[in-house]
Order: sequence, then C-alpha cells, then structure tokens
Amino acid sequence: MRKIKVKQQEKLSIKLTHQIKHGESRRIDLYISLPKEMGINKSTLSETEYFNAGIKGRRAYFTEGLHLPLLHTRFANRMKRSPEEYKSNLNLFAYQYIVALDTDTDETLSIDDSEGLRDFYHQAIDVTEQCLAILKKHRLHTPSDPKLLSIFENVDNYLSWYTEQSILHMLAKKPRHSEFSETRLALLAICDEENIYRKKKAYNTAATLSDPNRISNKMRLLRRLIEYGVIFKSETHELGKIIRKVVTGVATALIMSVVLVLIIKTQGAFSTLSALMIFILAVIYGIREVFKDDFKNMLWRWIRRGKPKWARTLKDSTSKNEIATQRVWLDYINAKKLPTQTVDLLARRHSQNKQSAEYLHYRVETKVSKDGFQAGYNSLEETILFSLRPFARYLERGTGKVYEQNAPDANKEKIQSTSIERRYQINIVVALDQGLYTEEFERYKITLNRSGIIDIVKSGEASKKDKSKYGRYTKLKALLNFKKPRFKSRREKKKTNDK
Repeated sequence: MRKIKVKQQEKLSIKLTHQIKHGESRRIDLYISLPKEMGINKSTLSETEYFNAGIKGRRAYFTEGLHLPLLHTRFANRMKRSPEEYKSNLNLFAYQYIVALDTDTDETLSIDDSEGLRDFYHQAIDVTEQCLAILKKHRLHTPSDPKLLSIFENVDNYLSWYTEQSILHMLAKKPRHSEFSETRLALLAICDEENIYRKKKAYNTAATLSDPNRISNKMRLLRRLIEYGVIFKSETHELGKIIRKVVTGVATALIMSVVLVLIIKTQGAFSTLSALMIFILAVIYGIREVFKDDFKNMLWRWIRRGKPKWARTLKDSTSKNEIATQRVWLDYINAKKLPTQTVDLLARRHSQNKQSAEYLHYRVETKVSKDGFQAGYNSLEETILFSLRPFARYLERGTGKVYEQNAPDANKEKIQSTSIERRYQINIVVALDQGLYTEEFERYKITLNRSGIIDIVKSGEASKKDKSKYGRYTKLKALLNFKKPRFKSRREKKKTNDK
C-alpha cells in the first residue's frame, strides 16, 4: 500500500501518514485486534476516552518535491510583500525543510549495518550537502527590514540548530569505524560551524546555551511558531448531541411509565400505607436506578450504530479558507462484521497467536476542497498518531524467571536465572478506500510490553478490484440516480384502468 505509511513513533505510539490531492476523497479504516487477555473492551476503555486521549492528528500542506517550493520564485519577490505574507511563506519553507530532513534522516538510518557503513556515510554526506546548499540560498535573502528580520532570525536559528541535531543524531546511532573516521570528523566539523554561526549571530544567550533544557524548550517554541501558519487549524465537533438529549428524555419517560404503572398496581394491592408497601416502592425505585443508564446507553448505541461520531473541519491558519472536511468513526465491533480481506489476513497468523480478541474499528473519511490552497501546493499530508499508552496500562508487568545451567566447561552445579518480561501482540489491519472500486489491505504485527513497543512488522497485504461489466463509474452513477419505488395512489390506478 504505497499511498499509506505506517511506522513506530516514540516508545508507545504508531504513526500513519498519507497524502491527498485537492478535490479528492479518501476513506481509511483501521481494525485493531486486542487480545482479550489484555482486558480492554468498551467497559474498561470507552471509544470516546481513547479518541480524546490516544488519537492525535496533524494536517499540513504537502508537495512532491519537498525542497522545491522554497528556492525559486518565492524568495525572489517576497521582499515586496507584507510581513504577514512573508511570515507565511517563510514558515512554509521551514516546515517543508524540516519534513524533508526528517524523511532523509530516517532513510539514512534505515540502511542495514550488515551491508557495511560505506552506504550510510555516503548517504549522510549527500543529505548534509543538500542541507548546506538550501541553507546557503536561504541566508542569501536576509531581509533588511527590522520587522522581517526578527521573523527571519527565528526561523534561521531553528533550522541551523535542527540541522546540527539531525546530523549528530545520525552519527550517534551508528558505530564508529576507523575507515570512516575522516568522514565522521568532517560531519562533526559542519556541526561545529553551525554552532559557531548561531553564536556569531547572537541568536541565543549564554545562559540558554549552558542549559540543555532551556535550549531545547526554546527550540520547541520556535518549532510551534513555524508550524502555526502551516498546519491546518482543526475544529472537531461531536455529532449527535441533540439526539443524545432526546434519547435521554425518551429513555427516562419510558422507564418512568413502567415505574408509575407498578406504583399504581402497588397502591391497588395495598389500600393503606404499610411497611411492606414502602419496601416494594423502594425496590421499584432501586430497579429504576439500576437499569436507567443501561437502557439509555443501549438505546443510544442502537440509534447511532454505523454513524460517524465526530466531524472535523480543516482550515488554513492564515487565510482561514476551508481546506477539507472529515467524518470520524470509532467503535468496538463484532468479529462477524470484519471485512473478508481482514479476516483472511488475520487468519494467516501462527496457530499460537490465534486467540480470541476484541476489535476496535477506526474510520476517517476525508473530502478535500478544490480551492483554498496556497500557491505552489496541490496536496495535503495527514499524520495520525495512535498512542498505545492507554492500552499499556492494562498490561501486566514481567514476572517470573527462567532457569538454566551454565556452559559445559563451567561449574555444572551452578544454576543461572534470567528475569522474563510479559509480551503481548496486537494486530492492525489498515484498509484504504474500502467499499470503492479498488480496495487495499495491509496487516501489521505489533509486539509490545508495558514499557514500549518491541517490534512492528508488516505481515501481509491484500487487494481487490471490481471488474464487473458495469465498471466503477457506472456503479457510482447508478447509486446516485437510485430512487425508491413510489406506490401509485388510487386516483392514478383508476386512470390507468380507464385507459
């Protein structure tokens, strides 16, 4: 599924990334298989609780050439623009630079050590040279206007620091080798040059530079200022609030009707007030309190079954133009409601991993507007973070030990013990455009314990294309033109019979 990328993000979260062009629509489904031994269900972790605590998203402009929209005409004529437009363009440039650098850094670190460090260092040098070339062109257009200069310095400060941190991050993750010591020293020298550059510009005070926490917090603030004009403003609304109030009223009215009928019958059976009558009335009101919430929730779930729970509007933070609209579902579903492709992918597991599970279904439908995009962009990128931390608190900590004898040449009477950790396996099936002409499915196997994700592996994929004689567009047209049959009135029947 080349349109969607799924990978680990931090210790206990996974990141799903995809791009949508303007004027397009897309549907993404996630089926999360949670083993029942974890104890996670709608009673222990509600859908609304997980949505608010465990699912976060970020949507921003995207271009296929991540370095292109910032090095051509945008820098040539931005000096003639207002500070607001200048800030918006500069933030777009910085954000795309950060995204490109993150992508290149991840690709460089993904090079396997078993193939040797030569490919890694060659890739690291290429990434660093591209960064230096872009930063050089960026700094050639330093504005003279004091209002614009402060905006430029904030962005330049962060990009210089982030470039240095990315290079150091790549070098720290790979082992040293005498063969590549000169290359490593050359990359470290570039980091030193960026550090000296920031000191000459007096971007940061001595007190800030002496404390890693202060410099980190300052850069985090500059990052938020950069992302403000690029990441879309998201307005999420919970659907069905009015219907929920109506359901609460109807459920209360129905239960009170039953209670009043029972009270009337009780009064008919006991003409005078007695201790037995008071006891029976107390029992009736107790039963009412016990079943009131259960009945209301059951009625609410029945009415809202299959309908979206949230609606989201995405707007440009600067122009306030509406970029896209989304509808979001999140429900626990029965195994019988899983799609055939999902069932087939889950059936490919090893026999020891086929255990009873709860299934959490997440769906998001996105419709992107044709207009409203800033110049130079025709797509948006959505990144959805699914935190597994709400799941991890239900997991058991590692308990127990495994005992074994020492090696044959050592003392055979000595027994060695090793502490073990409890691990769990979660399966996630990602479905793209399910129900449309082309369906694509992928399964990911996630192994985790209470402290973090151990491993995430892609474990299969499936696709389905509808090749019927009607075709894609004929089916859609038939669905759009579908009309319910209308029953003829008596007058129309009479006219037909007379003819």
